[in-house]
Amino acid sequence: MTSAGDALVLARRLLAVGHVAGRRTEAGGVRFVALFLATLVLGLGLASLVAVHAVYAGKEERRVGRSVVVADDRTAGGQAPDATAWLTQGDSLEGERAFSVVYLAPLRGDAPLPPGLDRWPGPGEVFLSPELRRAGAGEGIDRRYGRLAGTIGEEGLDEPSEWLAYVRPREGLSGGQATETVTGFGPDAARAGVVRDTGYSRGNDKSEWMFQAVVLGLFVLPTVALLVVAARTGAHTRDRRTALVAALGGRRLDRALIALGEAGPAAALGAVTGAAGVGAALLRNIRIPHADYILSSSHLRPFGWTAAVLAPLAAFLLVLTAVVLADLAPRRAASGTRPRGTSRSTWLPRLAVLCPLAILLGVYGPEYAPDPVSRMLASWTGIAGTVLTLPAALATVTAKAGGLLTRRARAHDLPGTLVAGRRTSTHPGATARLVTGVTVALIVFMQAVAWQGIFGSQADEARRSLGTLDRSVVAVGVRGEVSATAVADFLARVPETEAVLLTSRGGHEKPTVTLSGDCAALTALRLPCLAHETRLDGFPEGSSLAGLFRWISFSDAPVLVRRTDARTLAERAAAFGADGASTLALVRPDGQPPSVPALKRLSHEVFPRGAAFEAPGDDELVPGAPNRDQGRWSTLFGLVGIAVLAMAAGLGAMAEFLRQGRALAPLSVLTGGVRVFRTTAAWAVLAPLALSATVGTAVAAVLAAPITAGDESHITAGLILSASTVVLAVSVLLWAWASRVAVRQARAWRPGGD
Repeated sequence: MTSAGDALVLARRLLAVGHVAGRRTEAGGVRFVALFLATLVLGLGLASLVAVHAVYAGKEERRVGRSVVVADDRTAGGQAPDATAWLTQGDSLEGERAFSVVYLAPLRGDAPLPPGLDRWPGPGEVFLSPELRRAGAGEGIDRRYGRLAGTIGEEGLDEPSEWLAYVRPREGLSGGQATETVTGFGPDAARAGVVRDTGYSRGNDKSEWMFQAVVLGLFVLPTVALLVVAARTGAHTRDRRTALVAALGGRRLDRALIALGEAGPAAALGAVTGAAGVGAALLRNIRIPHADYILSSSHLRPFGWTAAVLAPLAAFLLVLTAVVLADLAPRRAASGTRPRGTSRSTWLPRLAVLCPLAILLGVYGPEYAPDPVSRMLASWTGIAGTVLTLPAALATVTAKAGGLLTRRARAHDLPGTLVAGRRTSTHPGATARLVTGVTVALIVFMQAVAWQGIFGSQADEARRSLGTLDRSVVAVGVRGEVSATAVADFLARVPETEAVLLTSRGGHEKPTVTLSGDCAALTALRLPCLAHETRLDGFPEGSSLAGLFRWISFSDAPVLVRRTDARTLAERAAAFGADGASTLALVRPDGQPPSVPALKRLSHEVFPRGAAFEAPGDDELVPGAPNRDQGRWSTLFGLVGIAVLAMAAGLGAMAEFLRQGRALAPLSVLTGGVRVFRTTAAWAVLAPLALSATVGTAVAAVLAAPITAGDESHITAGLILSASTVVLAVSVLLWAWASRVAVRQARAWRPGGD
């Protein structure tokens, strides 16, 4: 009992020794912040992995809960006692992803309502999801389908960000071929019938493992680099302390307890802060910046214990384990954060010479490769070579600049510049270690964005092609059966446009297209308006109809122009609008694009279920929008990872700079001021990170060019500016901090002190 008590007292004293020692070392504050950030970010990274799984699981549970049970022929001949008429169609906002518009109406008995609705919408009323209302506010989405009756509750959406609309047509839903009979919702109602999902989100989502890979590669792994730097920050003092404890007979356990006492408070604070942040996400929904995504607290709560407690606890234990292993690991004479001798850096100029060659290989090598495999090999070889040689090139350039600084300082009696120049030119290896993580992160980040851009290239290519397509024409797809009177009423209410009907005959091999329109429309479109049918071999370049032909793949088919009065045109459009061989087109003769949102709203005022409108290029733009939107996550996590790696590199350089703080302290007496410390800190911390931010970002963007050839929308000027700004902001912050600490050390120094 006494022995156990003595061991406990000794353990407490050793923890206290470590705690006090951590506060008194030159880089004690830096290490505290580094360990705090490493634990915080690692805990958030692990919690993000849990959150991704929680979101996917929660969305699937919601989808199952609202899945519709459709009556089949075996369910009392389709005559269920309680039934809802149901029809799902799609719509989209301009340039955005598609979403579901569900038309529903009570059919028989106690007609079941879908989850998220607390009452039946009245005829001509609509319920919209909150995010659809927000995103479509500029297009008047509240009035597109009818009168707004309210918003869909969160329990009826697979996630708060989902776009969904429930519409009850004014005339109800007839038992047409496209209409389904829904007898209930969710697995509990699936006693008979066919269960189907509602919504587009499942098809828009990527696999869960792909999202997990993004979080792991761009968020969690950079944190490991920060953890390594935090564990080795201030290693010079701890190495001497470890040697002293070992000489006094201290065991490995004693050294481990001292290390825990030093690192424990910072790691504990980081874990608690991370747990508090995750806890806030459990209490309320959080909108993720840049991705514009709402993280559902209800999805997270079933995994709250894992995300808010186990993830920060795991990060805390991992950080302490890394710290103990770093302190107990055997040392070599030149290990740690101490600057290395110049003999160790003789290889840097040799690698620097290879850097331009590696960049040229990565950029131009794929152009001269004979096959796809060789092109890929040339690209990746160039990228790998740049990753290995770019830090050496930056360190060599910095060392040369240090030599120029030294000569300038001697000529103008600048002590701070002299110290900075000599230190920079003497220790290029320290600069290389500082910029390596940042440059690698920038290259990997740009590559990730570029490859993600390939998946979203469908939308990007369509967006770029909009400038070459004539957007003054839109195709109209009337939904359901409508009367000729309704079509005529719709066409009469469309302002500043002319209507024509294109009908294909003769099959795919030798098609013939009949273009029907009244005389006003034909004249406005510069077409012959004759009593008899006129044959054209094509449309003149620049004609809106020429672009329409190319878009709907009529290509070089001959055209028969037929004059038709407005009433006959409406009758033919009503009769043939759904057969797939006819296209009703609205054209603005002045060349301006029609307002598609206004047309959609007008169509719902005239037709029971509205109409679809598609301009040239929309068939590529809308399906590719989900990939484009999901690419924002790569950008978001990539920027976070770059910030973490820049912080890791800067903290390592700052700790190495402050280790020499006491050696530089006498300069305050010799120079009569403390400006020398700000200048030295600028060249030790700020300059290398700023150089890696500018040059590294430029090189990373150039290396990504072959992947995004002809597709500038992936690596944009805004993306390049954001990446470089993140690194520059971190470098300025750490430079100001290093200067402040170095000045404080200098002012506390006194002759004869240690």
